[in-house]
Amino acid sequence: MSQNTKNQDKKSFYITTTLPYVNGDPHIGFAMEIIRADVIARYKKALGFDVFFNTGTDEHGLKLYETAKERGMDIMDFLDKASSKFKNLIGDLDILSDIHFIRTTDKHHITSSQTLWNSVKERGYIYKKNYQTKYCVGCEENKTDSELVDGKCPVHPNRDIEIIDEENYFFKLSALADQLYTLFESNPQIVIPESRLNEMKEFVKRGLEDFSISRLKVKMPWGIDVPEDNDHVMYVWFDALTNYISTLGWPENENGSDSDFNKYWRDGNPVQYCGKDNTRFQAVTWQSMLLAAGLPNTHKIIINGWITGEGGVKMSKSLGNTVNPTEVVEEYGADALRFFVTKELQPFEDSPFAMNKFKEVYNAHLANGIGNLVSRVMKMAVSYESKLTEEQIQGAKSSVDILNGKENKHIEDFRLDLYVQEIFDNFTKLDRFIQEEQPFKKFKVEPELARKDLIHLQEQLLIGAYKLSIVMPNTSSLIIDCITNHKMPEAPLFLRKD
Repeated sequence: MSQNTKNQDKKSFYITTTLPYVNGDPHIGFAMEIIRADVIARYKKALGFDVFFNTGTDEHGLKLYETAKERGMDIMDFLDKASSKFKNLIGDLDILSDIHFIRTTDKHHITSSQTLWNSVKERGYIYKKNYQTKYCVGCEENKTDSELVDGKCPVHPNRDIEIIDEENYFFKLSALADQLYTLFESNPQIVIPESRLNEMKEFVKRGLEDFSISRLKVKMPWGIDVPEDNDHVMYVWFDALTNYISTLGWPENENGSDSDFNKYWRDGNPVQYCGKDNTRFQAVTWQSMLLAAGLPNTHKIIINGWITGEGGVKMSKSLGNTVNPTEVVEEYGADALRFFVTKELQPFEDSPFAMNKFKEVYNAHLANGIGNLVSRVMKMAVSYESKLTEEQIQGAKSSVDILNGKENKHIEDFRLDLYVQEIFDNFTKLDRFIQEEQPFKKFKVEPELARKDLIHLQEQLLIGAYKLSIVMPNTSSLIIDCITNHKMPEAPLFLRKD
């Protein structure tokens, strides 16, 4: 039975990450992106939506070809190995298991990209001309003199700028400026936060220039062939951006009433997460490609800030200052990292990541926070035989809005930090309640009142655990299991890391 048949009575929702470029190991910036998208996907599922969650890997372009060649590897052997690291990250980070994983070397994606090319060309938005430009291989992007610092790309200062002088195909972006600006005006939440939307409006106002969307195959042999011109391959961004709809089976099922494309893209209010250095590609290039092809636009594009290292410098694979999320998970667990990137890192602005800060937060909020709280409450509850009834358990669950089809404003605004902060503020109140009411002493003189205190503590802890299920699924399950089965944790939820 197809997914559509099973879920035909549900509202649909589509969410996707960008596709990371596989020229290096997964880093903390992408881990943040996919974790945040996963929280939104879990939230929508809790509300009863039929969710299509997409991620994958971007696998064409000169940078990858050069890297494989330098390592003496067959290009597909190199890409298979590199892509598997990102696919393994799904399990490492406890991402929903039914996520869709697309590779831009997949056969269907290749034919889908060529179909989109033909559609855009037939509508008059692709032409061919000679040109010269400065090109950063690290960004896979043309650069103007104003974007360079001392003749170097500021994002990839360790790479020389290349001069491209050849005949290429061009995308007529300039002809779509008015339509694009109208799109921004008619959907004021198409780019979040508003400051990023304003940047894109100003970018469009200054005038859009047509840009090259092909490379000569003799100079850049690793890419998707341009339809009916095997001397050229597609510019990597034109190819990669198509993944958002090729993953849905487009174009084969575009007209089917029960197709994934119609269900999730036309009707699923598609949401895309990306980093701020990706804003122009997602908000201008991709939206213009959709306009040029006559296809529906993205509903919302959520722009993450950068994760910075020492000195406020952006973490990047090219600079070698990244943190490996798998190594963090191996020592601290997936839920600890999920907690940190949702609560501690700014949702839309740059945030620093340092392991000493991560350890401090882990100890304060997890090991000495919720972990200690659960142990204290359940030790008293078990010792004094204070157990929740089934009615009390169901009452706690029914009080959690997202489990009862009610939206949460913080999550609707993509403020996951505020959502998690609210939960942990309530955990802090429970700690304070224990300190002030001291139920462990009250049992000696007022045992019934003490048991009521413990019922209150367990109910509130259970409510917090249910709310936490979309952010820290493993921790949530363990707390729920302890309370509903009236037992101590088999091991500390979080071990202190000195």
